[in-house]
Amino acid sequence: MADKNVKTGVKQDMSRKIDQIMVGENASLTRTFESADLKAWASATGEQVSSGEGGLGILTVMASGLASSTLPGPGSVLQSVTVKLNRSIQAGDTVNAQLTVKDKRVPERLVIMDARYTDVKGRVIASGTLEVIAPKKSLPLKTSHSLDRLLSVCADLPPVLTGVVWPMSDESLTGAIAAKDLITPVLYGPEDAIHSLSRKAGLDIDGCRIEEAADPQHAAAKAAAAAGAGELHALMKGSLHTDVILHAVLQKEARLTTGRLLSHCALISVPTFPKRIVLSDVALNIAPDIDQKCDICQNAIGFARAMGILKPKVAILSAVETVRTKMASTLDAAIIAKMADRGQIVGGVVDGPLDLDAAIDEDAARIKNIISPVAGAADVLIVPNIEAGNMIYKEFAFMADAQTAGLVVGARVPVILTSRADSVESRRFSAAAAVIYANALANDPASVLLEVKE
Repeated sequence: MADKNVKTGVKQDMSRKIDQIMVGENASLTRTFESADLKAWASATGEQVSSGEGGLGILTVMASGLASSTLPGPGSVLQSVTVKLNRSIQAGDTVNAQLTVKDKRVPERLVIMDARYTDVKGRVIASGTLEVIAPKKSLPLKTSHSLDRLLSVCADLPPVLTGVVWPMSDESLTGAIAAKDLITPVLYGPEDAIHSLSRKAGLDIDGCRIEEAADPQHAAAKAAAAAGAGELHALMKGSLHTDVILHAVLQKEARLTTGRLLSHCALISVPTFPKRIVLSDVALNIAPDIDQKCDICQNAIGFARAMGILKPKVAILSAVETVRTKMASTLDAAIIAKMADRGQIVGGVVDGPLDLDAAIDEDAARIKNIISPVAGAADVLIVPNIEAGNMIYKEFAFMADAQTAGLVVGARVPVILTSRADSVESRRFSAAAAVIYANALANDPASVLLEVKE
């Protein structure tokens, strides 16, 4: 979502307790909804906003996100929200959401706010009411763990030669060109068609090398071979199926395999949470067995180390924090944790099973009496299967206003696995993560592709 900004009626850098909140103060947030945003929302919820079906859900999330991030801010709890829609949201619409404190009830810490949504001409799109429990204590309004830091790190690194495989859609070509300050894209596909697409999309591809390829399979094989020969240091998925590019990476003649399972790592920054989290695997491995989960865990540790988390704390997730013989994910987690104790997983601190709240929240871990070096302090979350991971990821991305970056790791070069629904911002963060990861691989491969000593 583009053109995002947040304004409050008072100067603040902390969330507000009930006695600090005044009737009449306000906070506002402006966003321009791109087509990709609305498609992503539709894929997550089924609400086909872009077809004119409405927009209640996306506007509700916009207001609740503003309340939890700004007024009252981090630590607040949403009690209820109602929104009445006057007209549907369309791609290209710029919407300003403003929350104004209407009333407050000090004993209950309850803040009642009016929500008003307007377009660029000031016309009312929707209106509503929010009821929010103010936080018990003030928390920082913003954290220093935004993924914008990835872009800052890349400012000191040279652009990485990246093979963009089959960029034959507006989204994939735009994403590659938008990251030209981070990567040096080499486009694999039919040259005439790429030039035609760039002209229609208004994209400047001057200076981009184009490698002729007749079809997605040819493009993937050619790019993977170039990466295996050291001519490219990263790959980026274009508008082809994920299995096509990964099949090319896994071929023996490409010389990109490391003997380890390929897995996806997502780096996530949520504005109301004080640090970045690595989540794996949410995109590739459907129902991994214990050996595959060990590889996923080891890959995630290497990824986290490349991102600057030198001794990552890894939580193997399940629905509960105790071993249940009838719940396979708890048994897997316990075995993996013990394998890490025995040095079969290295580079991080691993524990499980842990449920999500005990993994990331100190209070939850304390209340549950969990004694663990990971509980309440996890840097890495390993999910039991792709369904759980995908749901957690999309909740962060679409309901918690998270910034995300994702890579496929486990090969000798990172693979930027973009989705059609990814925003340009997300694509840039993923490109930045690839630059940092590729630089770590080049300078100290053993610190990323950690090997277990037999």
